[in-house]
Amino acid sequence: MNQTEMKKIAAEVRKNIIRMTCAAQSGHPGGSLSAVEILVSLYFNEMKINEENVNDVCRDKFVLSKGHASPVLYSILKEKGFISQDDLMTFRKIDSEIQGHPNMSIKGVDMSTGSLGQGLSCAVGMALSYKIHHQDFRVYALVGDGESEEGQIWEAAMAAAHYKLDNLVAILDFNGLQIDGKITDVMNPTPFDTKFKAFGWNVIEVDGHDYDQLEAAYAAARECKGKPTLILANTVKGKGVSFMENKANWHGVAPKPEEAEAAIKELEDQING
Repeated sequence: MNQTEMKKIAAEVRKNIIRMTCAAQSGHPGGSLSAVEILVSLYFNEMKINEENVNDVCRDKFVLSKGHASPVLYSILKEKGFISQDDLMTFRKIDSEIQGHPNMSIKGVDMSTGSLGQGLSCAVGMALSYKIHHQDFRVYALVGDGESEEGQIWEAAMAAAHYKLDNLVAILDFNGLQIDGKITDVMNPTPFDTKFKAFGWNVIEVDGHDYDQLEAAYAAARECKGKPTLILANTVKGKGVSFMENKANWHGVAPKPEEAEAAIKELEDQING
């Protein structure tokens, strides 16, 4: 898929993130918007996942460790044709499977997540299983920068390096903000690059909104043998919606209808030029 096509998909994903959270008047738009290009590139040009194999136990897998960013995953799954637009609009409704955190009852969701820090451990287990059974599949996990204040992230990082899981790629969404403000003010987990290298990981730093850099990083991760890879993706919280960008208060606050209308118009203008 070329970049023009991916940019159009990214705009649709962002619009649906806004629509979903507005309709629910609940959810986490900021960190969902920051991860859009990461997941568009991953699902459309990197991972081997399609309608034919989506229900297979053995295929490339994705774990959204920062599970509160479920709107971006659901919107991606809609673009892949696994769930419908009508499904998206039931987000966080009491009788809906499209819950606030990903649930494996939904087609294409590979792990139920939400308790921060645990998703990377699940991804480690998946990658280790593939290694044990000599299966040539890869596992990807999206980790939050604020989430990385959890000790379990570092236990998982240690285990992944110990077992030489070169079929595991963690992508760290480094937007610098969490619900209480700057990550460096809350509980500083940086520097990520030197810490993960010290734990035995291959580390690649990219602009998390640049498709060329993301795809080069995914390719380099495939070539790295004997250690897991961390893609340190520098991103912008609320990316694509000017009044949300780099604002910590949009971490877990849904847009009002008039704000959603303005955001969607801005996103459409970006595509239409």
